Amino acid sequence: MHKIIVLWAVPRSTSTAFEWMMRQRGDLDCLHEPFGEAWYQGEDPLWPRFSKGEKTTPGLSIESVWQNLQARAQKGPVFIKDFPHYINHFWSPDFLSHFTHCFLIRDPAKTITSMFNKWPDFDELEVGFPEQRALFDLLWALNGSPPPVIDSDDLLENPKRITEQFCEAVGIPFIESALSWEAGGDPSEHSWWDGGSFHANLAQSTGLVAQTRRYVELDKTPERVQRVHRRMQPHYAHLYKHRL
Repeated sequence: MHKIIVLWAVPRSTSTAFEWMMRQRGDLDCLHEPFGEAWYQGEDPLWPRFSKGEKTTPGLSIESVWQNLQARAQKGPVFIKDFPHYINHFWSPDFLSHFTHCFLIRDPAKTITSMFNKWPDFDELEVGFPEQRALFDLLWALNGSPPPVIDSDDLLENPKRITEQFCEAVGIPFIESALSWEAGGDPSEHSWWDGGSFHANLAQSTGLVAQTRRYVELDKTPERVQRVHRRMQPHYAHLYKHRL
């Protein structure tokens, strides 16, 4: 079986832009949150805000996604970006051994305020920082060394250097031309959620480009959102210490 590279991220962490860059390479079979599709829209949805009448897909499950990934990896190398909290009930040493793991983190002040903007009623179980940290620590314990970690701000401030380090860490060649693309792409072709509405900015982008760090204020959000931020911050800080 060929390599399955997985980027474990959290929502609103520029992970789809990273995925878009990986698609430009042309040497990987790239999938957009396949486990997430099953978590949200499978035949037995697992997301906490599911209610009767929401979209479901017969035959789609965590197990069927895993079978599809293995079949794809028989044909060639695969890249997926996904979120650990979709499959924390599925972790086992054997399952995890089939992947080449990497983590993408982002300041929770930025991810959580962005989630609140898109989903004012988001559930804390959809945020993902505790599960991201737990998987990072588990992989470190299983393999004896920490998996590579990328911070979103670092990536956008110096995309060439950070992507080079990522490629070296996961054992693939660095392809500089993949860092840029033509504006007007259609991420909805690959996104299963709401016609790709979360990725409107990406459709107008032209690549991974340096951005000025911006402080994100939380004081205009409800106390519930601020409380979630306070709980997520230590998990982010834990992984941040190990970033590339």
